[in-house]
Amino acid sequence: MNINYQINPILSTKEFINILNRSTLGERRPVNDLECIENMIKNADIIITAVIDDKIVGVARAVTDFSYCCYLSDLAVDADFQHHGIGKMLIKKMREQLGSKCKMILLSAPSAVEYYPKIGFMQHLSAWVLDNSKEIL
Repeated sequence: MNINYQINPILSTKEFINILNRSTLGERRPVNDLECIENMIKNADIIITAVIDDKIVGVARAVTDFSYCCYLSDLAVDADFQHHGIGKMLIKKMREQLGSKCKMILLSAPSAVEYYPKIGFMQHLSAWVLDNSKEIL
């Protein structure tokens, strides 16, 4: 399997939505909100795709300062291509774009909580999320 990893490729909203849906990550992303998806692509600091025969089979998208922290906001691999090391390689390629002291942070999909410790991530028990619909008290 010849996989081509591309750093910051031109990625259309249609392509991004397609890989999100084929990975099941689309269940937790606003795939029906094209403006939001467009902004997710446009405002990402790093996007890396995994491509086989002109078909995107994986994507990693991050927001980062390149020095201290990198939020890996999306890691999606086509369900038909999972368990072939594509996700792990996308993370490695992402890490290569970052400074040597930069930490990678992510929120795991429920079905992937067992995956990340296997590749070296440590669970952080004090992460917090504030939904925009919630009032700050």
